[in-house]
Amino acid sequence: MKTIVVFGASGQQGGGVVRALKTQGKFRVRAVSRDAARLAGLGADEVISADLTRPETLGSAFAGAHGAFVVTNFWEGPGVDEPAQGRAAVEAARAAGAQHFIWSTLPNVAAISGNAFDVPHFTQKAHVDELVSAAGFPAYTFVEPPFYFQNLTGQMAAQPQGDGSKGWVMPMAPDARVIHAGDISELGTLVAGAFANPDRVGTGQHLALSGDRLSWNDIVKTLRDQGHNVRFQSVPGEVFDTFFPQAPELRRMMNYFEAHSYFGPDADEKIALAREVATVPPTSFADWARVNFVKDAMAQ
Repeated sequence: MKTIVVFGASGQQGGGVVRALKTQGKFRVRAVSRDAARLAGLGADEVISADLTRPETLGSAFAGAHGAFVVTNFWEGPGVDEPAQGRAAVEAARAAGAQHFIWSTLPNVAAISGNAFDVPHFTQKAHVDELVSAAGFPAYTFVEPPFYFQNLTGQMAAQPQGDGSKGWVMPMAPDARVIHAGDISELGTLVAGAFANPDRVGTGQHLALSGDRLSWNDIVKTLRDQGHNVRFQSVPGEVFDTFFPQAPELRRMMNYFEAHSYFGPDADEKIALAREVATVPPTSFADWARVNFVKDAMAQ
């Protein structure tokens, strides 16, 4: 069986790719992480340690691989250089003779907005697209993760409010249905589908995972219908910017959402193509929330 290398296998995107490829059963899977011990129990055929910030570690990761899925993490610490990590991966994969390279990217906010919005954690990834396209891989594909449903129970979980409810305070209009959202563990279904269909999506197509297009009103209504006491409050951007150190970056991101939507002007095309090749259909927010929002934790 041909081998697929999966970077970031200990994370939500990479872990989902490993599981989807193993379920599909068409490829041998080599899972890669900085700490291979974290991959125990994931079910990969092989685990290996490698680090995109240390190009000298990448040769063994890509050796003999037919394909590669690569993802970087802007939020892992100050000074993360995603273009440099992407370049290292592209060069190592090309040197090893990889036939199909899949890059986890996001829309180029600077280009879409005419530099109106500075959102580095989107645009940095998009800059790597050009490197991938120019590298000469026989097949290459781009996948775009959505706004994670998991954000709403994790880093962006609803916070206790003075009236006994829990809620979100964000610099967005509550009725702006511009958030393309999905279960990030399902990104692997696009990747597995792309590796199985290089003739269909191996010439630089973008596949975008989306279970729903939501507004904050939609999120609140869905959760209230399921018995959760939640609400949403819109605040001015200058107020939100004072909440925590990364707030200005997230506020600019949400401003971009309102102007162009999460996936940008070609969202419908990218989502439709992803659904054509994915190994399973995406989960809706209502279905995901029914399983993943714990009522004791949300309802008051």
